[in-house]
Amino acid sequence: MAKTKNLARVALGAAALTLCAWIAVPTPVPFTMQSMAVLTVAALLGPKAGCASVGVYLLLGAVGLPVFSGFRGGVQALLGPTGGYLIGFLFCAFITGLASKRGRSRHILAAGMALGMLACYGFGTLWYAVGYGAGNVSAIAMTCVVPFLLPDAVKLALSLLLSERIRKSGIMNNM
Repeated sequence: MAKTKNLARVALGAAALTLCAWIAVPTPVPFTMQSMAVLTVAALLGPKAGCASVGVYLLLGAVGLPVFSGFRGGVQALLGPTGGYLIGFLFCAFITGLASKRGRSRHILAAGMALGMLACYGFGTLWYAVGYGAGNVSAIAMTCVVPFLLPDAVKLALSLLLSERIRKSGIMNNM
């Protein structure tokens, strides 16, 4: 029974990521609600199941299902300019999940979420710089990171509140 519950939680996490990817504002690196979903899923499920949800999401996209922003899918989306940010979600989920398991402190979880987002930014920016930006990391950061800092801070705060409310509601215990 526990395995079935964990599989259902991982699948729901991947579904949440997909739905949140479809809420997008088109920019060079699309502004989506994916990062909020990654943070929330990892905060609720922990490092293993949180990473599994992100992994399932990435695999669904890699095989061509339109789960990424702009209803894109396929290996080319993972290997393209924003692919590093998508893969960076694994780092984000792991770090956030670890913080959620270290204790139920809001401060620890918020710090873990922030570190997770920084890891995602770092991996995605490096990916973009190596593959698409001729190595000018500073200019790439101004395009691919700086415009997203404030919106991602808001998403982090929302994720923190949402994960606390879900945890307090007990709904995760019943599924």
